[in-house]
Amino acid sequence: MYRLLGFIVGLSVLAVGCGADSSPSAPSQGTRTTSTFTVPLSPANEVPPITNADASGGGTATIALTVTKDDAGTITSATANFQISVTGFAAGTTVTDAHIHNGAAGGNAGIYVNVGLTSGELAIANGSGSITKNGINVPSDRAAAILSNPAGHYFNVHTSLNPAGAIRGQLSGGSAIVDPGTPVPY
Repeated sequence: MYRLLGFIVGLSVLAVGCGADSSPSAPSQGTRTTSTFTVPLSPANEVPPITNADASGGGTATIALTVTKDDAGTITSATANFQISVTGFAAGTTVTDAHIHNGAAGGNAGIYVNVGLTSGELAIANGSGSITKNGINVPSDRAAAILSNPAGHYFNVHTSLNPAGAIRGQLSGGSAIVDPGTPVPY
């Protein structure tokens, strides 16, 4: 009888051990955050300041930078949405491009994030115009740099009259919103 009882206890322990979950844990989930920058654009902010016909222009760029971070807080992907509005330009002005540059106020720097405009895509028929460009991929390291030091970056709009830039503004602040939706798998 004791032998049978020992055998049953042994089988029970073995069964419990085999029933343990040995599958890998579910994949980690990241978080998605959107930071929004509203950038006033002025020809006086260009280096050097614009003094030709584009000097009457101005505008605003709203940049929504959405990043996905892993559990360690490292950015794994980023996209940007751009809303660009310009006003005060001569009718028929041709906008040739728009970018984020990695440079502080008072200096010029190379293109950091290209909006992807084609020449004439932003029409300024009566001196004003606007365009939205969504889902622009941003390299993770550049998104991290923009978020850690917005003032070290500027946005500008280029025209055919001023191919180096007609209106410009520094990024600053930025309001961040964590996506309350489902965690993002990465």
